[in-house]
Amino acid sequence: MIFDREVETLPRESLRELQLDRLRALVAVAKERVPLYGERLADVEPGDLSSIDDLRHLPFTRKDDLRAAYPFGMLAVPRSQLVRVHASSGTTGKLTVVGYTRADVELFARVNARCLAMAGAERGMMLHNAYGYGLFTGGLGIHYGGERLGMTVIPVSGGMTERQLMLIEDFRPEMITCTPSYALTLAQAFAARGVAPNEISLRYAVLGAEPWTDAMRDEIDAGLGVASSNIFGLSEVIGPGVSCECVEERAGSHVNEDHFLAEVVDPETGEPLPEGEDGVLVFTTLTKEALPLVRYWTGDISSLSSAPCACGRTLLRMARIKGRADDMLIIRGVNVYPTQVEAALLQLPELTPNYRILVARSGTLDEAEVEVEVSEVFLREAGTESLSGDLDHVRELRERAERRLQGSIGCSLAVSLRAPGTMPRSEGGKLQRVVDRRALR
Repeated sequence: MIFDREVETLPRESLRELQLDRLRALVAVAKERVPLYGERLADVEPGDLSSIDDLRHLPFTRKDDLRAAYPFGMLAVPRSQLVRVHASSGTTGKLTVVGYTRADVELFARVNARCLAMAGAERGMMLHNAYGYGLFTGGLGIHYGGERLGMTVIPVSGGMTERQLMLIEDFRPEMITCTPSYALTLAQAFAARGVAPNEISLRYAVLGAEPWTDAMRDEIDAGLGVASSNIFGLSEVIGPGVSCECVEERAGSHVNEDHFLAEVVDPETGEPLPEGEDGVLVFTTLTKEALPLVRYWTGDISSLSSAPCACGRTLLRMARIKGRADDMLIIRGVNVYPTQVEAALLQLPELTPNYRILVARSGTLDEAEVEVEVSEVFLREAGTESLSGDLDHVRELRERAERRLQGSIGCSLAVSLRAPGTMPRSEGGKLQRVVDRRALR
């Protein structure tokens, strides 16, 4: 199902013309109404933009700009025109505040309706929404998108796993939305109950808000009996609904380009990169009223592709988020992202997707140790419940895991094996994969 067929299948040249018209209007409004842009775009006139490629000459906007304008200094409308405020947590203690006009809320619902449809949803289906509600944009964004599409929405929110299982068994929804780590928690909880995947009503899962890998997708699909698609968003741009994978290919997320203009730039120079090359995602909001953003530097690492898609949409696709530029670890001179560690570990069937990376600092470089759970099958076949490093079968698996990481990532990481059920589980929110012990020093 394509929710906005006329726009989502627009020829690329027509889409670029629409983007240019909206970009010019954005520049005019931002200069006039937002003090930050009044200064930074002082020498830019809308008519100066002759093509979308001229976007590269405009300055970036960064999260620190929003923090400096806390709480409402970036608004392009009077505060009284807001009908909703969301916010995301910040590392400095200040929230990143996002305001929505009535038109913004309608836009929020529309792009999420598109995304749910991309992932297999249809009018009349039941949606089990296990994203958190509140200041976090996920729960309400998906909620109104589901209603806009014509779905029946169950606003479960996150946590209380036993209740989640009961509601899925009793209400029998066709689609679930939550973080990938929580979907895995639910799959493992169903398995512990003895509920087989083909006994679960779910057919589709829309997962996002944290990086994940294809190996983890395979675990979730098999455990819940679903086809899971990746959804992407960030509160500063609008929340979820910026892009989503289509169920036909599940090979990159279609960006809702008529509303969000996407670029990928070099992390060091800020210069635009060609299709297929990894860099920092940058978004310009083309139609938001309350909080327009020009070239917002997300920090997320991805790439873009305009290759044709089996679903018929002509919208650009962005690759799965590899990590964040500021989450990248430098292990003895090698750049490492947590998703690379996960992908390597899950090539070994004896290991589970329950892991974390412990980071410390040795001199000027990061040092990392990986803790990962073994499977119940591994313990049964080994005939022991012990994970003593002196046991041959434990030592052999640990060494294989370390060789796999070395071969995949290019540097050596120490691996510690943990018993099933001992690693932290998601309870609905984002799961912390990296424990940074550098700060404790």
